[in-house]
Amino acid sequence: MAQELSKPGEPGDTNRREASGAEVPTNGAEQGITFHAPESVPDEEPYHGLRWIFIGGEGLRAGWSALLALFLFLFFFLPISTAIMVRLQLFDGNLDKLEPVSAFFLEAASLIALIGSVALVGVIEQRRLVDYNLAGTHRPRHFLIGLSAGFLGISSLVAGLHAGGWLHLAQGELAGLAIARYALMWGGVFLLTGCYEEGSFRCYLQFTLSRGISFWWALGTIAAVCAGLAAFVGGSASRGVYAAALLGLVACIILRMRSASHDGNQFWYAAWVTSTLFGAIHIANSGEGGIGILATACIGLVFCISLRVTGSAWWAIGCHAGWDWGETFFYGAADSGQSPHGSLFESGPLGNPFWSGGSVGPEGSVLVLGAILLLLALLLVYGWWAAPARPDSAIGSR
Repeated sequence: MAQELSKPGEPGDTNRREASGAEVPTNGAEQGITFHAPESVPDEEPYHGLRWIFIGGEGLRAGWSALLALFLFLFFFLPISTAIMVRLQLFDGNLDKLEPVSAFFLEAASLIALIGSVALVGVIEQRRLVDYNLAGTHRPRHFLIGLSAGFLGISSLVAGLHAGGWLHLAQGELAGLAIARYALMWGGVFLLTGCYEEGSFRCYLQFTLSRGISFWWALGTIAAVCAGLAAFVGGSASRGVYAAALLGLVACIILRMRSASHDGNQFWYAAWVTSTLFGAIHIANSGEGGIGILATACIGLVFCISLRVTGSAWWAIGCHAGWDWGETFFYGAADSGQSPHGSLFESGPLGNPFWSGGSVGPEGSVLVLGAILLLLALLLVYGWWAAPARPDSAIGSR
């Protein structure tokens, strides 16, 4: 009997080919098409050329941006300040007295140089000046509340020192229109001071570092600052920077261990760096001490927190100006070892410098830490009461 033949593709055909050991094609193979497994293509290596070194996901990398801003600031500040001081002959060589006229022009030169440098960096980064933590809502209110908080903070410190017998307070020599004139002059000085110092640290630098700093870069920066102070400066004032750096290190390590996303910590790493640097630059002031430098770094941290609470740096600018105006003009206290010329009251230290602040002034007293805690409490209460909107660009969250 003739065996029935199976057509290709039918079960019988498949069985015969399997029995003969022939390859069993399937699908397209049954039609003579041979399939091959696709070869794995290795991922393309990311480009690590010169552009990668300078440009990141958000434009010019934070470190290069900060170095460029520093170079431009010095480029503007040195000739401007030199020209002002020489032309107007403001300095008489007496560093023990703080004069409102010379202080005004020096702060003005600093602020002009800062605005010029940040504006040029902003052109490169395609950002406006207000993008550096100056935007947000209720800016006049934040400024005025900060101004009041700063005056209340220094008043609480002076009151504590006076109550403890560590500060004497007496009526100053000013009278009549001279009081109003010096009040306005010192007000102008410290408005410029608040704008310049907060513009440098809480506006530009805090914003810039918040978008591109890691824990290790922050640690390396702080270590370099401390090493430089130990090698070239030393003294009790430098120990205030070391203490601030150590406290910030402990806080950042705890934050790093507890947070799953390290990117969310960039604001606080930046705050650690800017607050420590804020304390370090005040060592240049004659007469500073360790407690005063530590207090400066701590109040810098409070100002960083105000960015989170209010959404901008205007509370910090007002608080800075109110504190300095109250300390210098209203109470006539020494600031970094310099006694003011032209004040409503006159004050001086009594007793142990640990409590009185000594020649440094009220900021050199350990009681200043309590006044800073009061400022923090006032800020948090204000934030709870106001509950303002906090745009990402203002708080540095990424």
